[in-house]
Amino acid sequence: MSTAHTIDVAARRLLVAAGEAPSVHNTQPWRFRVHDNDQMDLLADWDRWLPVSDPRGRSLHVSCGGALFNLRVAVRVAGRVAAVRMLPNPEVLATIRFDTWSPVPAEMRELYALIPYRRTSRAPFSERLIPAPVLSEMRTAASLERARLIFLDRRGADDMLDYAAIAQEQLTKDSEYLAELAAWTTGQGVPSHVHGPAAVGDMDPIRDFGRRTGSARFEPNPQLAVLTTATDEPLDWLRAGQALQRVLLVAAKHAVSASFLNQPLDLRDMRRHKDPHHRRGHPQMIMRLGYGPPVPRAPRRPTSESG
Repeated sequence: MSTAHTIDVAARRLLVAAGEAPSVHNTQPWRFRVHDNDQMDLLADWDRWLPVSDPRGRSLHVSCGGALFNLRVAVRVAGRVAAVRMLPNPEVLATIRFDTWSPVPAEMRELYALIPYRRTSRAPFSERLIPAPVLSEMRTAASLERARLIFLDRRGADDMLDYAAIAQEQLTKDSEYLAELAAWTTGQGVPSHVHGPAAVGDMDPIRDFGRRTGSARFEPNPQLAVLTTATDEPLDWLRAGQALQRVLLVAAKHAVSASFLNQPLDLRDMRRHKDPHHRRGHPQMIMRLGYGPPVPRAPRRPTSESG
């Protein structure tokens, strides 16, 4: 086997892992530039940016951060240490250098094995509470990536569901937003088979993409969490994406499902409101967590399109 072919196979394996990351409306807005067998650059794919709902590029950066985390894990499982430099210049989101060879930690092998099984689930969850040790492990996962995962109590969750409903109502009055959403929920992005059912009753704890499949009654008390960062700049957004994916892989290890309720954050970004500083950090993701049935995956881009 030629050296060039060996490098190509190794790079493709890394790109497949990176491409399994979650992203806003499944846009998968990343590209990778392979320099040689020792370095790769992560770049934004601005053709897959959502300029109406994400004018700052915050969600794009969070999405790319998730892909970066998967890439780091894949490099580590390949026996190398990933030396990452984030935002080295205006064009590049991160440079990943494949450093010295080193034994692979069991934790990295476990996270890597979970990458294909992570799903965004818009199905109803059971009323079973997530055990405290699992919540603690998820908090630790976020902190390892310099973010914070805050689990909301019952009152906080009810308030957040109200905020999400109000934001959803405001968003659906914006024709440009609706056009952008439709472009990524018909044929590409989030296809109809992963939209989830329509909610029976007043409780609707999933995002409405306009085309539900059937109807169902959701859990009466959704378990919600907010992922925050200390500040609210592009570097924080990349860190939030890495923290999010690490949290989701830990959740997958314990069969915990997740979906997102980011309408309040989208509305904030669209109105260009600056998030006020507060001690618990700046919200970057709002998620619903719980135990749900297996769900199909959303389609992924071919590695030839991102690498």
